[in-house]
Amino acid sequence: MPGKSRVSIPGSEKVLPAQARRVGTPEASSDVQVTLRLRPRTALTPHALMNAATATPMTRAEFAQTYGAAPEDLKQVEEFAHDHGLTVTQSSLERRTVVLSGPLEAVQEAFGVQLHLYALNGSEFRGRSGSISVPADLAGMIEGVFGLDDRPQASPQFRYAQPPVVTGAAHPHSDPQIVPAAASVAGFAPTTLAQAYAFPAAFDGSGQTVAIIELGGGYRKADLNTYFRELGIPAPKVGAVGVNGARNRPDGNPNSADGEVMLDIEVVGATAPGARIAVYFAPNTDAGFLNAVTQATHDHTRAPSVISISWGAPESQWTAQAMNAMSQAFLEAGMLGVSVLCAAGDNGSSDGVADQLAHADFPASSPYATGCGGTRLTLSGNAIGSETVWNNPGHGATGGGVSAVFPLPSYQTGAGVPPSVNPGGTAGRGVPDVAGVADPQTGYRVRVDGVETVIGGTSAVAPLWAGLVARLNQARAQAGAAPLGFLNPRLYALAQAGHITRDIVQGDNGAYGAGPGWDACTGLGSPDGEALLAALDS
Repeated sequence: MPGKSRVSIPGSEKVLPAQARRVGTPEASSDVQVTLRLRPRTALTPHALMNAATATPMTRAEFAQTYGAAPEDLKQVEEFAHDHGLTVTQSSLERRTVVLSGPLEAVQEAFGVQLHLYALNGSEFRGRSGSISVPADLAGMIEGVFGLDDRPQASPQFRYAQPPVVTGAAHPHSDPQIVPAAASVAGFAPTTLAQAYAFPAAFDGSGQTVAIIELGGGYRKADLNTYFRELGIPAPKVGAVGVNGARNRPDGNPNSADGEVMLDIEVVGATAPGARIAVYFAPNTDAGFLNAVTQATHDHTRAPSVISISWGAPESQWTAQAMNAMSQAFLEAGMLGVSVLCAAGDNGSSDGVADQLAHADFPASSPYATGCGGTRLTLSGNAIGSETVWNNPGHGATGGGVSAVFPLPSYQTGAGVPPSVNPGGTAGRGVPDVAGVADPQTGYRVRVDGVETVIGGTSAVAPLWAGLVARLNQARAQAGAAPLGFLNPRLYALAQAGHITRDIVQGDNGAYGAGPGWDACTGLGSPDGEALLAALDS
């Protein structure tokens, strides 16, 4: 209620981009939707996850009972919403999520913020600066408030070898007028890459579900049918799941987020053809991104064992509360036996930030995600001829480096993570953990909005590894073992014991160079699926 003392939510501080120009104020009666993340009834600790990495994963019901939000906390938040004229539109104890909606004026009063309209790079968004606050009696109960800002939070990490040229208006229900790029780059079929990377041939991902997180774009079933028919394999079973009002919405322009969506589905479908695919479409905001991850993690119906994420942004573009909430969501996934794979970025060690410093990309830099870097690959027949760090001027370079936010996790102790190259040389979480082909000039043959083309980027590496993990989980299920869940402790331990990946030792991504063992360009290396399966079996 007005007049109560208020407390700022730690990590909610936000600074508007220097180039953002204030252009107005949203209508006072306009409806705003916000997502609150509540504290768990039992503290989530890294120790709990490290135990889960070698133990039987918790069931979703067990997790909800132990680590979900407390009913009394939810009741108090509902009373807070009522006092401020806000409506509870959704709540979940196991996801620790409450979604509130109400008029702008009520939202501003409830959270102690002022929202304005800003223009940046030709687009307009609702934004804020400073901290978010709540009444003191809710302090500690609400860990984060998301969705007050609606500017795009992340970008897809894909690159065309040669972008198609759109010559006419596109329509979602018909092929756009597109001139395909000259076919000077052949690219690889994902099935060929699965063979080259020795994905276990006895398994195809059957019985597994791979979740794909998308923050825009869409797919058309006709494109998928054509693509997989040309590959000579059945089209995968794909389902779209809407989050926060978003849905499968292809716009017919292959240069849009459609390219990301189709790349992800086609790579997973080709490398794990027996797996089901669930595509979670969410708005491109901090709230949408977080809600997509928690919905996939706690989805009782589809129960994915792998989550593939090909969207991200430099750590410096996230609030601390958003990174903490997303990392906790990944921690929860690991405890439930769900592996999370994230693209490490396509702009080298700077991650596209023009301040002459090195930056890690989030969410790949979360210590509870498996970051996926990129290589340049040549094949001799169906065997690997050479593989080096992806750094191709004019065509991008793999992200990777040392986190400025997260400390060095225990599983990277002894891996040789160097101090940051930035002034001060701080220690931190090393990114990426693994790699795969990402150079668009040696990229993936895909079909997007009726166009056959070649795409690269670390966006392709996350679904590539997701396909491998689905096969490995199928093998484990047949042997009566639990799904892999949080991969990193196992990967680093097995890498110390023997060769489970192809070590990439040549190249750099700008500030960091490759070398024997782990490096900040390609992590532990690219897949050797059969070797990894054998190591896990032993």
